[in-house]
Amino acid sequence: MVSLNLALHEKCFRTLGIAESFVKGVSEKSILAGVVMKADMGIDDLVVARVTVGGMDATEKIIMMYNELDRDDINLLMLNGCVISWYNVIDLNRVAEEASLPLICVTYDVSEGLEKYFIELFPEDWETRVEIYHKNKARIPIKLDTGYTIYIRFIGMNFEKAKRIINKYTWHGSIPEPLRVARLIARSVVKA
Repeated sequence: MVSLNLALHEKCFRTLGIAESFVKGVSEKSILAGVVMKADMGIDDLVVARVTVGGMDATEKIIMMYNELDRDDINLLMLNGCVISWYNVIDLNRVAEEASLPLICVTYDVSEGLEKYFIELFPEDWETRVEIYHKNKARIPIKLDTGYTIYIRFIGMNFEKAKRIINKYTWHGSIPEPLRVARLIARSVVKA
């Protein structure tokens, strides 16, 4: 994996932000949208995929989305959660390794953990889900310059660098712009 070698203030710094949307109890598939956003907040590219609600295909689909873009100028991956689409667990280390990029995963709420739900809802493969979930390691809280507290996991950088990146991309509220825009696109595709 490569480390961040560009200064965040450089216009050519690009982040691929990926977020999802689905309708619980209605959709069998969730929409993942990816937005390539430059440090000046310009949108440079888009990619969309479908993942199985309650499945275990999110890791592969995110890797596929990155590969489909076929770009060598993306500097960072940013994910809106590591357990998406009704307990579809993303292997953050595998995504970062296969893309050869540093990664930040963002969540917004306090959680006591998901192990009990994996066991209760997925008796056929709960061990796999729990193993990946634990491999992703614990979240670290950060207080943003906007005053909100979020939780991050990060790979390929230290905490201070991750915090600078999140603050750079978060103009207001708690959601970094690449994730906010990706989520808006995913929601629009679901509605369509």
